[in-house]
Amino acid sequence: MTAPQGRRTIVLTGASSGIGAVAAERLAELGNDLAVVGRDPERTRAVAERVGATPFLADFERLDDVRALAAALLDRYERIDVLVNNAGGLYHERAVTADGHERTIQANHLAPFLLTALLLPRLRESVAASGDVRVVSTASLANRFGDLRLDDLDWEKRRWRGGWRAYGTAKLATILFAAELGERLTGTGISAYSFHPGTIATNFGASSPLIRFGSAVTRGGYGIPVAEGAAPLIRLSAEAPVGAPSGTYFDRLTANGRTAAQAKDAQLGRDLWGVTAKLVGLETHV
Repeated sequence: MTAPQGRRTIVLTGASSGIGAVAAERLAELGNDLAVVGRDPERTRAVAERVGATPFLADFERLDDVRALAAALLDRYERIDVLVNNAGGLYHERAVTADGHERTIQANHLAPFLLTALLLPRLRESVAASGDVRVVSTASLANRFGDLRLDDLDWEKRRWRGGWRAYGTAKLATILFAAELGERLTGTGISAYSFHPGTIATNFGASSPLIRFGSAVTRGGYGIPVAEGAAPLIRLSAEAPVGAPSGTYFDRLTANGRTAAQAKDAQLGRDLWGVTAKLVGLETHV
């Protein structure tokens, strides 16, 4: 099946709550055909019903779920104009997934990388129909305290410290992935972007005592409204031209936001690509 003539197809992960759910509603209002992806069945289906989208379920802590998701999306859509990699998480306690990886790096980087790679042939095919295909990934200003070590992506050799540095490192990987993807897809009609949505008042990171403390002392007013946080995601996914080179990282709506020094290391991005491809069982030339 494909989207009705004139409608763009947008695949949005992490759509069952937070900025993903808000963005789904707005992007549907703009006339797009939405595939909303979430881990929680009830919430995902509720969002899909509310916005007139198609629900898909996947737990990014299971790479087999990601593979099944890709297969279902390819079976459903002959055209995908935008892939939004918005799923992810911050975890106070370190844990290992069924695939043997630390769950922060898997949910925020390995799984989105795998999904993007598996959908890439369909994204390439869709360029002829839309002329402007995009991959948009949710990063974070937390990347600035990340420390990417290719020999320790699973955070086995360093102290955990509540998961914050592991989260920042995963979001640093997100920025490097978007930049390298943009470079690899130069001239194809597919562009890639990453963005920081802002510090948002949601249940994100609910397992973190620090976030719970901040929410308590501010009575839930420590962050910007969810609708405001969703604005960059909507802007980068909507039909209007982005106006910035492929690979750009946005701090909310501002291009070329501040990042860790490692985010500007193109060779590190290439090396990360190769390591990641092997970890998820793909050829490095993807």
